Amino acid sequence: QVQLVESGGGLVEPGGSLRLSCAASGSVLLMNVMGWYRRGPGKEREVVATLNWGGVADYADSVKGRFTITRDNAKNTVDLQMNSLKPEDTAVYYCTATGVLSSGRPLNAWGQGTQVTVSS
Repeated sequence: QVQLVESGGGLVEPGGSLRLSCAASGSVLLMNVMGWYRRGPGKEREVVATLNWGGVADYADSVKGRFTITRDNAKNTVDLQMNSLKPEDTAVYYCTATGVLSSGRPLNAWGQGTQVTVSS
């Protein structure tokens, strides 16, 4: 099995920045797509940003120009740099990964989530 562990959440004022990190552990043959989702209070879970093995990133319209996703393929880590944070960015952020396990079985893993609160 693969475990994803997030870190870096917290409380920040509007306009501030936070960096989320996620590290994957386990036996993986290919980590195809890594990304971040979030669920705000009273909202559905939504995709924030994804980044595939080849380096192609995709962002939700609401975070374009403010958030940047990066990954280290050798270390199986993915980060989310969040700038110009707004109160509406308040949510639990989840790291996710899809790909193939060393056993050949499909990988679809989620982290436990990390809280991000944007408030003055």
